[in-house]
Amino acid sequence: MPLEIKILDYGDIELESSFLVLGRDCGRTRRVLTLGFLILGGTYPVVVDTGFRSNQIMETLGMRGLQYHENMIENQLGKHGVRMGDVRFVAHTHLHIDHAGKDDLFPMNTTAVINRKELEYSVSGLMHPQYPAVDIKHLIDRLHTKGALRLLDLDVTGPVELIPGVYCEAANAHTEGSMNVHVHTAEGIATICGDVLYDINDQIVEPFRQIHDAEPQTTGNHGLSKRAEKGAIKKLLNSSRFLLPVHDRPAKIEGGVVVARLQDQVPGPIVQSVAKRNWFPM
Repeated sequence: MPLEIKILDYGDIELESSFLVLGRDCGRTRRVLTLGFLILGGTYPVVVDTGFRSNQIMETLGMRGLQYHENMIENQLGKHGVRMGDVRFVAHTHLHIDHAGKDDLFPMNTTAVINRKELEYSVSGLMHPQYPAVDIKHLIDRLHTKGALRLLDLDVTGPVELIPGVYCEAANAHTEGSMNVHVHTAEGIATICGDVLYDINDQIVEPFRQIHDAEPQTTGNHGLSKRAEKGAIKKLLNSSRFLLPVHDRPAKIEGGVVVARLQDQVPGPIVQSVAKRNWFPM
């Protein structure tokens, strides 16, 4: 059975627009999705990212959480016939406040999977308070519980296979320890890319204030250099058929260009086609 990805809706966040796309609409508020991903068709169900702990915790960043009963992770999994205890691995693109807030709801025999460098980065203070104490302290409990945590060393090993058809690879963007999760589907590689991308339209399709051909715009929230961020985005565009960020709907890629958007699953129905830019010879 080919692997497929179901989109989990963990609720929305309201935040300042330039946090998402560098320099865009400074001082204005945007509302964005917060998504997780359920990988089915393999030996075990795998979840990637678990959303934010509560609406209240988002206030510590000056943001507004909009999470309701239907957005609870157990309810989102239940839509696909999956219980919390059925999940073998919970993999994290990174450990920011809106990505690792529900790990403590999973039993300790569900293994959390993170890049070791991300755990180190989370306690460095470099992006405090985006790593809330309650989330990181739970991971320390897992660190000291047999089988509850798997630490990857992706900067040393290169890509690592989690289950057949699912690979983790260092993202080299957003945070020092962020990772991408590549899923081999019937229609090509689908990459869950965390926050390397926030806004596909304003970073890739019509990149905000970029004048060079095929030059992406970065997010306004990253811990690495602009060169690293742009390079990481270009690598995604040239290596994946589908891109799945956490705060925007999935995109289909052809020849390094976004050609369509999807909604609830990957592979899945196209809900919006994206016109390719025209080139006019001189």
